[in-house]
Amino acid sequence: MAEVILICGKICCGKSTYAEALCAERNAVLLSVDELMLTLFGQDAGAAHDAYTAKIQAYLLEKAAELCAHGVSVLLDWGFWTAASRRNARAFFAARGIPVSLHVLTLSDAEWNARIRKRNAAVQSRQAQAYAVDEGLLKKCQALFEPPAPGEAEVTVPPSAGCAKGVPG
Repeated sequence: MAEVILICGKICCGKSTYAEALCAERNAVLLSVDELMLTLFGQDAGAAHDAYTAKIQAYLLEKAAELCAHGVSVLLDWGFWTAASRRNARAFFAARGIPVSLHVLTLSDAEWNARIRKRNAAVQSRQAQAYAVDEGLLKKCQALFEPPAPGEAEVTVPPSAGCAKGVPG
């Protein structure tokens, strides 16, 4: 039976790299907000960034349900930073009878900072299409991220599993 996997973790913790590997392993489809945002707007969605992100997330929820109805499993890679976003996604899929699980990537603050520096260098040298993490984005992430409560995640992913390609996702 097709399922949806929510990928949760801070920016630059290896979510995208982990999701790509899991998609290959499970023959699933990856739906990524960042992929669409960066394709459509580059680094510059400006003040409309959050509004565009919300619209893309709503679209991708519907697309994930459609894919599952056709027997295709889906990974949603957009962080699920808040408890409310995780609850809402679970409720959306539960209402459609689609199994859903939460995979949470974990890492220490020291490793997180190292990955941010590495990603920023890769973005600056155009080796990666990702968001550069400036002070403003870092503060936003720190303010918004609500770690999942004990027992909320079906899978907890250790730091080494999220960053196999060398450029944090």
